[in-house]
Amino acid sequence: MIKCGIVDIHNVDFKELCEIVNTCKGNVYLTTEDGNIINLKSQLCQLIGLSQILKCATVQEICLVCDNQEDESRLFKFNLY
Repeated sequence: MIKCGIVDIHNVDFKELCEIVNTCKGNVYLTTEDGNIINLKSQLCQLIGLSQILKCATVQEICLVCDNQEDESRLFKFNLY
């Protein structure tokens, strides 16, 4: 896996996040605190990964790793707005 960039996302709206990830050109990976890496470009991984995250009461911040620099910029802008 080539790590182009890392984006920390705050106050996550998972529906919007998945919509943005689906428009990305390269892979986007969700990394968890315990070292798991989930490819969010996969619909199955989106369901499994996000269902695990939603078990927590609140999710304030997640970390995404992008293969493509343009995708990193797209996710960074998503995080701003």
